[in-house]
Amino acid sequence: MDAAIIPKMQKHYPVLLKEIISIISPQYGGTFIDCTFGQGGYSKEILKFNQTKVIALDRDSESEKVASKFEKKFEDRFKFKNIKFSQLNNLKLKNENIKGVIFDLGYSYTQIKDPKKGLSFDSVGKLNMKLGLNSFSAEETINKLDQKELEKIFRFFGDEKEGKFIAKNIIKERIKKKIDTQDLVKIIDNSKRRKNFRLNNSTKSFQALRIFVNKEISELIYGLINAAKILKKDGVLAVVTFHSLEDKIVKYFFKSLSENKSISRYTPLTEQRETLFHQTKKKPIIPSDKELNENPPSRSAKLRFAIKKTDFFDFETDIEDQFKNLIDIENFGEKLWKRLV
Repeated sequence: MDAAIIPKMQKHYPVLLKEIISIISPQYGGTFIDCTFGQGGYSKEILKFNQTKVIALDRDSESEKVASKFEKKFEDRFKFKNIKFSQLNNLKLKNENIKGVIFDLGYSYTQIKDPKKGLSFDSVGKLNMKLGLNSFSAEETINKLDQKELEKIFRFFGDEKEGKFIAKNIIKERIKKKIDTQDLVKIIDNSKRRKNFRLNNSTKSFQALRIFVNKEISELIYGLINAAKILKKDGVLAVVTFHSLEDKIVKYFFKSLSENKSISRYTPLTEQRETLFHQTKKKPIIPSDKELNENPPSRSAKLRFAIKKTDFFDFETDIEDQFKNLIDIENFGEKLWKRLV
């Protein structure tokens, strides 16, 4: 896995922008949903085509500053909602021709560099990692969950093979004091028996905590399900991932609904022959050499997309069952939240 956080970046760079635009074809008009608005890179490019509208979402309230400028410039063609993308189904879209839904699952440069968010192991002070609309922080996770819970978070969300030793040493250290970012980095360094000179010792553990704090697994799963429901026929669902766990979920979702029967609850079984999606490319699209030179953090980006073949909106998928073990680990947060209230 690769957390793809490079703190020396000078600006936010919308990853695989040309490829996204080529796939969703905004020149033909329609409404597009930018599920991870951030600094507005995708939205800005889509709105260059006069027959388009964009509904932008972001859980990070800081994005409202950029969004307000878009709303003034594009008026009726742009709307912003400060919600999680798993809540796509709450949008009022009855009269909208949804031709594309886009997810960029990376963190923006401004988020990485924001000291209040504490996303990086280079941060100083309190552990946080909340992207917005969260129930708890990384500080509460590290200082409240038990050893086995922490070990599972590091192991399954960060692929951290030494998660057991890291969790054990966290428990020891937090008896003495509340653990902050720098304390955690030291604990991880002292816990690692095998040194990786290509990767910072804290990379995998910090990735795991970001995923847990922001419930990124269930957010992605329910975001994909709801995106598939709201898309119109021939609409495109495009997702840019940055680590293998995200990519595994997206790959499974597209493959299962393009190769297997996509069951509508309201269609007789004898008539169910259609699959929900069509995939013109089964392998992910990766950044060009030119983009890699201009934007090194894009090195781990993978773009997958699928085209909706039919207009039915109520289908069944087993993706929740497929990744139930990861959702169960995320649900440690429910217990944590109850301890805090």
